[in-house]
Amino acid sequence: MKGVVFTEFMELVESRMGLDMLDRIIGEADLPNDGAYTSVGTYDHAELVRLVTALSNATGLTIPDLILMFGEHLFVRFSVGYPALFADVSNSFDFLERIDGVIHVEVRKLYPDAELPSLSTTRPAPGVLELIYSSPRGFADLAEGLIKGCIKHFGEPITITRTNLEQEGGVHRARFYLATAQA
Repeated sequence: MKGVVFTEFMELVESRMGLDMLDRIIGEADLPNDGAYTSVGTYDHAELVRLVTALSNATGLTIPDLILMFGEHLFVRFSVGYPALFADVSNSFDFLERIDGVIHVEVRKLYPDAELPSLSTTRPAPGVLELIYSSPRGFADLAEGLIKGCIKHFGEPITITRTNLEQEGGVHRARFYLATAQA
């Protein structure tokens, strides 16, 4: 997992819960690098799981709720840090449809070793987008948080229904059904 995910998680914890909380969870997570991450480095995703688990233990918030919160935060940070990816998109559905074919292509140019999830989309009806998330890391909660962040970014009245699907060959999958108020 790319280091930018770790550095942004630490930024979220520090900005919302304070430096003492960040220091506490780094200590509790017993990380091999003592929490020293660079945005361009590559790290084991299990280290992020340990950080989130430590934060859950410290705050009493559930792990899924924390990961959802982080996903929303991460989307905001991506929109600020990479405005060119948003320049010619005016709604959530169009943006989400571009993730695999445009955004992940650009990410792979910058980080050839990035292990990205697969996101396939279809529009089964007007005002409806179905997104299938697939990844060996099983971060559907993070994907959901990113989707929610996207919807907030574009300010649209869209509902999300998530269905976790059976794993196939060690790959975690989830279906996100997004519908506008008109659907």
